[in-house]
Amino acid sequence: AELGRIRVVKVKPHDKDAKMKYQECNKIVKQKAFERAIAGDEHKRSVVDSLDIESMTIEDEYSGPKLEDGKVTVTFMKELMQWYKDQKKLHRKCAYQTEKITVCGDTHGQFYDLLNIFELNGLPSETNPYIFNGDFVDRGSFSVEVILTLFGFKLLYPDHFHLLRGNHETDNMNQIYGFEGEVKAKYTAQMYELFSEVFEWLPLAQCINGKVLIMHGGLFSEDGVTLDDIRKIERNRQPPDSGEGGGALSPQNGRSVSKRGVSCQFGPDVTKAFLEDNHLDYIIRSHEVKAEGYEVAHGGRCVTVFSAPNYCDQMGNKASYIHLRGSDLRPQFHQFTAVPHPDVKPMAYASTLLQLGMM
Repeated sequence: AELGRIRVVKVKPHDKDAKMKYQECNKIVKQKAFERAIAGDEHKRSVVDSLDIESMTIEDEYSGPKLEDGKVTVTFMKELMQWYKDQKKLHRKCAYQTEKITVCGDTHGQFYDLLNIFELNGLPSETNPYIFNGDFVDRGSFSVEVILTLFGFKLLYPDHFHLLRGNHETDNMNQIYGFEGEVKAKYTAQMYELFSEVFEWLPLAQCINGKVLIMHGGLFSEDGVTLDDIRKIERNRQPPDSGEGGGALSPQNGRSVSKRGVSCQFGPDVTKAFLEDNHLDYIIRSHEVKAEGYEVAHGGRCVTVFSAPNYCDQMGNKASYIHLRGSDLRPQFHQFTAVPHPDVKPMAYASTLLQLGMM
C-alpha cells in the first residue's frame, strides 16, 4: 500500500489528497518501526505468559483425545494420531497444556483444609507437582493426619512433591504448640522421636529455575548471604534458636526486632540486595497469617502465601496457594476458605498453659 502511495505522489506531485494519504501512511510505517525497535530492547516474554489455560473449558460435545491428569500417555498419542487421520482438530486446551507447580504455605494441622486443597487443585502427581513451605504441624489438632499424608505423597512422588522445613518442624515448638502431645496421644513417644529426626533432615529452601527462592520465614539477620551459604547449612540438628523465628516482613528499610520479639523483621532494601546478590527475581515465603491468604510486598519482590484458612478456628482469614508457570514464573494466586472439620478444637494437645490461654 505504501509503495502504491509513493507511485501516486510521483505521478501526481500536486495532488493534495495523494500527498495527505502518503503522509498518513508514512506516519504509520514509522510508528510500527519505532514499536519494533522498542520491543527489541525489552526482555522478550514468552507467549506462555499470556495464556490462561485454567479458564479454558473442554466442551461436552468434544469427543476427541484428552490428556490424562494433564499428562501425555501412549493411549492419548494413539487417539491423537487417529483423530488427526480423520482430519479433526485437537482441543486447544490440550494443545496449550503446560506444566505448573503449586506452592502452598502453612497448613498447621488443618487436615480437612489440606484435603480441600487437593480437591480444588488436584492430587499430587508427576504432572501436578507441589511444594509445601513448612509449618505442617502444631496448633491444628489433626497434625498427625497432615504430616503422614504429606510424607506419603513425598514417598510416592519424590521428584515432584517437596516439603520445606518451617519453624514449627522443631522440638521446642512441638512441645509447646501440640504436635508432640498429639503424636503421644495417638501413637507413642518413640513415634514422636522419629518425627523429630525426620524434621531435622528437611531442606530449608528451594530455588525454582534460578529465578524464585522459596523458604519458610524469609531473609537473614545479616547481608551477603548466598545460595551456596544456604546449601552449606548443617541440617541434621535443631536450629540454634527454636523459638518463633524465621523472619517477618517490614515495610521500612533495614532490619529490626520482630513483633514476636525473637526474630528480625526485614525491609524492602534487604530483599532487593539479597535478590541482586543471588540473581533472583523474587522470593516466596510463608510464616505469617494474611487476611487474603497471600500478600505481595517489597515492590513485588517478596510474596507471602498462607494455606491455613480461618487459622485456629478464629482468625477468619482466607487461604491461598500459588501456581508458577511460564518463562518468568509469575505467581498466580488461588484463594479458598475453610471447610468443616470434626469437633476437635485447635490446640487440643498443646501445653496446659496455652490451652488455658485459648479459653
